[in-house]
Amino acid sequence: MLIGRSLIISAALSIATWHPVCAQTGDPLSRPFLTNFARLPDRSFRLRLVGHPAVLHSLQASADLSSWVTLLTTNAPTGAVDFVDASGNLEKRFYRAQSLPSQVTVLTTNYHGWPNSILLSNGKVEAVLVPAVGRIMQFRLVGESGMFWENRSLDGQAPDPNSTSWKNFGGDKTWPAPQSDWPRVTGRSWPPPKGFDAVPASAGVTNGVVTITSPGDSSYGIKILRRVELEPEMPVMRVTTTFEKVSDATNRVSVWVIAQLNDPLRVFLPVPPASRFANGYTLQSSTPPAGLSMSDGLISLIRDRAAGHKIGSDAETLLWVGQSVCLRIDSARVETEDYPDNGSSVEVYTNPDPDAYVELEMLGPLRTLKVGDRIQQTTTYTLIRRTEPTPEAEAKMILSR
Repeated sequence: MLIGRSLIISAALSIATWHPVCAQTGDPLSRPFLTNFARLPDRSFRLRLVGHPAVLHSLQASADLSSWVTLLTTNAPTGAVDFVDASGNLEKRFYRAQSLPSQVTVLTTNYHGWPNSILLSNGKVEAVLVPAVGRIMQFRLVGESGMFWENRSLDGQAPDPNSTSWKNFGGDKTWPAPQSDWPRVTGRSWPPPKGFDAVPASAGVTNGVVTITSPGDSSYGIKILRRVELEPEMPVMRVTTTFEKVSDATNRVSVWVIAQLNDPLRVFLPVPPASRFANGYTLQSSTPPAGLSMSDGLISLIRDRAAGHKIGSDAETLLWVGQSVCLRIDSARVETEDYPDNGSSVEVYTNPDPDAYVELEMLGPLRTLKVGDRIQQTTTYTLIRRTEPTPEAEAKMILSR
């Protein structure tokens, strides 16, 4: 019998019977089920709960289908848990398995060769964090492919702070802005500052929230903390990035968050009503991105396979549109503050082949930091399943919310 998100069987004497009564809704990968029923010689009853390992499940029993007792709560780490009910010698006993999607679960896993990676799930979406490379490597609907771009050729490798070339692992990361200050502060214009991009981080978990902490960047004298949490029962990830000044001279920086995403159908930027830019954007490359256009207050573009391009804007929202899912990224802009890169609070970079990705970037206000000071920027990522026939119609619907 299926009730809400429950699946019920009965154990009467030595018989276990399914009672399919009504259809259950929800993601089938997060839906638990019961199997392998057996009455044992001592009259106890054995059964198996099978469920998605990133979702919390409960096994419950009842004598009358009215009052239920929880026998077991588990995330089924291997996908299945066997349970023996010593009270099964009752003449009639009903069992049900329930998924608990409102619970955020945190699992340690080996992700593409990186041990001690973290899988954060609320039953609807999941985020994969890889402290070994200091990145949020993936964000996706449970059981589906993600849209964060990942460099499979670097799977399992460690970052190298002494390398003169960039190890581009992909995923979501943070750097200090403006980039134009890097040569003065670090002594090199590229690759990115070592402590922000090329060192492993540590991770801690408290009440379903993961905090990734870097050991700090010696050039900037800044330690980086990223607090990653999922909204219960919502397809939303919230990341709060904090820069803490721990040493060295005062410097003026902005929190810069970069999400590398797979090649989209289109990327959209809503133009603020009182944009500081005449065209709604500022060009940050020698030529404009491919397919750049503006219609009904929305700037849109596609990736150029032959060359890289970049634009900035004073918006606070970016939208990535794929074949079946969209990703909306939001980060609040404070109009009274100064921003890097000619006043940009969002930027979009498109990368040429062979690495087919785009970067959706959010920037915080510029702040002058002395030892002991902190600045932070909160970025919200929302996954939205597509319902409209075209990317343009989808963008209008999502960005009008």
